[in-house]
Amino acid sequence: MIETIKNAWKIDDLRKKMMFTLFIIVLFRFGAKIPVPFLDASVLQTYMQINSGTIFSYLDMLSGGAFSQATVFAMSISPYINASIIIQLLTVAIPALERLAKEGVEGRKKLTAYTRYLTIGIALLQGYGYYAVLNNGGAVKNPGWFTCIIILGTFMAGTTLLMWMAEQINNYGIGNGISIILFSGIVARAPSVLSDMIGYVKYGQLNIFVALGIAVVAVLLVALVVLVTNAERRIPVQYAKRVVGRKIYGGQSTHIPIKVNGTGVLPVIFAQSFISIPATIGSFLPTPAEGGFWEAVLKAFQPSSLFYAILYTIFIVGFSFFYISMTYNPVEIANNLKKNGGFVPGIRPGRPTSEYISRILSKITFFGSWFLVFIAILPIACSWFLPVNVSLGGTTIIILVGVALETVKQMESMMLMRHYKGFLE
Repeated sequence: MIETIKNAWKIDDLRKKMMFTLFIIVLFRFGAKIPVPFLDASVLQTYMQINSGTIFSYLDMLSGGAFSQATVFAMSISPYINASIIIQLLTVAIPALERLAKEGVEGRKKLTAYTRYLTIGIALLQGYGYYAVLNNGGAVKNPGWFTCIIILGTFMAGTTLLMWMAEQINNYGIGNGISIILFSGIVARAPSVLSDMIGYVKYGQLNIFVALGIAVVAVLLVALVVLVTNAERRIPVQYAKRVVGRKIYGGQSTHIPIKVNGTGVLPVIFAQSFISIPATIGSFLPTPAEGGFWEAVLKAFQPSSLFYAILYTIFIVGFSFFYISMTYNPVEIANNLKKNGGFVPGIRPGRPTSEYISRILSKITFFGSWFLVFIAILPIACSWFLPVNVSLGGTTIIILVGVALETVKQMESMMLMRHYKGFLE
């Protein structure tokens, strides 16, 4: 990976793209330090410590600590992520949107516009919900309709600016804009996490050998994520020979690649968002009586509970199969193979081929979903025995490794295209 970055830096146009991406990252980190008017950051940080299992902890992780510091980019790019995922899923479910996706550049422009409008709508709803929670928690100074408009407008403006910055990275930089901003936000929290770890060791709350063990496990998890992310199941495909005029077409062998972790980190993000809803709703309500039923319910949805881990597992596996069913259509794949004279060796074209592909997808999705469960649940299990809060460690590892691999592959493809272009010239 380092060698690829060094080679890309030597190429003038790629170096400009990399510098532009770094410039956007610097702007993002600068905006993550600009405070929102009428919000008390100290009260908000205390509130975050008390309500560690809510969606705000997850949001603070994605924003690189911008939420707990009450800054302009507090909502991060999560509304844009949610809007993009919703439009992507609706494109498969709604025929009109599916036709737009197949219309080429103009269709994609319309889908991008729909994503932007939906992002603004989600940002408004999400921003007002955050304002209500922060107001109940006492983090809002001089509460009132004017204060609400200023805070809500600032939240929405920050999200809109991040959406624009992500699109600029897509157009003029390297990598996926959403992924790069998420990556930089998570990396920005690394120094504070490391300082907390050193503090635990320094004050005797954590044994130094245990700390080294955590570091070794983290490195092994990164290696495992890299291995599984690059792994794929290749379905062999043979194309029959066709005679058209005086030429013979076909006859070659190829394959259909199916990624082992084809869903990426999306099931974990979905599961994390859904499972944090009860704790988030509980933060709106008065503190339940100690030893009562509602206190037990809220404790069950804390990241440190066994019930949370079990529910987390169910959601990850369920969302993995749901996402694969929405993005892969075995019947369409089998029909396209049949139309182009292709077939899977040993499998009859048509329905038998679609059933064969469905079986392979089910097996791969099962393995991939339980791989995500292992990565997501292991840090939660470690939190049961350690004083360090690493419950979101699995999510961050998958995001960081996935973004790094995706960006490096894009660099390699750009260098390959430039090589062929120079060769043809």
